[in-house]
Formats: sequence, structure tokens, C-alpha cells
Amino acid sequence: MARGFADATADRAACPCGSGAKLGSCCGPFHQGLMKAQTAEQLMRSRYSAYALGEIEYLIASHPEPDISIQKRRRELRINSRQIRWIELEILAVECGGIEDCQGTVQFAAHFIAAGQRRCLQETSLFQRRDGQLSGDWLYIRAL
Repeated sequence: MARGFADATADRAACPCGSGAKLGSCCGPFHQGLMKAQTAEQLMRSRYSAYALGEIEYLIASHPEPDISIQKRRRELRINSRQIRWIELEILAVECGGIEDCQGTVQFAAHFIAAGQRRCLQETSLFQRRDGQLSGDWLYIRAL
């Protein structure tokens, strides 16, 4: 499918993850399936951007939840994307989660507005590679 003008313009916008790069050269290729996150931090940043941009399928693909149906997850994420406006991501600490790791943690502060109030979600997240293999995709597992 050909990409439209709006998509091309969005690719030149600043990436919501706060890296300072443009969306088209930062998290956009992850959302589009053109690239895979190489580190836990890259996955964290791309998931934050996906929340900010409403990239629901990417959020589902990067966080296994076998006990919850895909339909329910989609519905909940759609509601979330209408009710919350994500405004800033701060990476506070990263432990492991590099190119040669199978597991890592990222501590972050994600600032958002909900119901007209500015709020902050602080979390230390666990990331693991699919099937525990270096060749596996990075996945968000859970908050610690």
C-alpha cells in the first residue's frame, strides 16, 4: 500500500520517545515492522511512542498476554488512546537489555494528561527476548 502525504509528514515530526530524532528514523520503522528493537531501551521507547501515537497492533505484538483475548486488548488500548495524552518520556535507568542480552530492565517516568490532569507513571519494566534466545524479538513482560 502506498504511503500518503500525511504519513510522510508524520515521519519528519519529532519522535514522541524523546530521543531527539525524527519519527521516521527512530520509532516509526519499529511500528511499521521495518525494523526490530535491538535493545530493551529501544523497545521501551518504541512502546511509549506507540502509546502516544495509538499504534495498537505494535503494542499488542510487543507484549504477550496469552490470558487476555486480542479483541479485549484492542478495545482497552483504543479506550486508553482516547483518554490519555502522553507528553514526555524520561529514561531513568537501564540495566542489561543490550544487544548481547536476553533480559533487561528499564526504569522510566512517563508523563501524561488524563481527565485534564498532568500525571506521571513511574515504573521499572522487565524486558526479555522471545524464547530466551538472542535471535528473539525483545518483548515487554511486566512491571517489577
